[in-house]
Amino acid sequence: MKKIAITTLALGVLSVALITGCQKDTTLYIRNEVAVSGTVSFKKDLVPIFTANCALSGCHASGGHKPDLSSDKAYNSLKSGKFVDTTTAASSIIYERLTGKLSPAMPMGKATNPSNINSLILAWIKQGAKNN
Repeated sequence: MKKIAITTLALGVLSVALITGCQKDTTLYIRNEVAVSGTVSFKKDLVPIFTANCALSGCHASGGHKPDLSSDKAYNSLKSGKFVDTTTAASSIIYERLTGKLSPAMPMGKATNPSNINSLILAWIKQGAKNN
């Protein structure tokens, strides 16, 4: 049963990739999407990833591109800037940037995203995008 499900999933992903075309060399959604079963903590799970990969000089740090993902500003910047949509989580701007559905895809210049952030972000948004 697992082989059928995996084969079906792989064929579906391949079909979507062929139909929609490429927006970047690596489609992050296909490569990194896995189920997240536990509660995602914004402070413990997401902020460290933002700090290491996004809140860099010239990127998403104070004075850079929006949203400001500096540890002390990330939550308010994401929520007030409407980068998160808890009604339709997969339509959130931050998620669509990470998956390459919106251009430019993030993180900029990286073939894959760190620490499976696609799944973590999607789970966090579906869990209500709490400042936890």
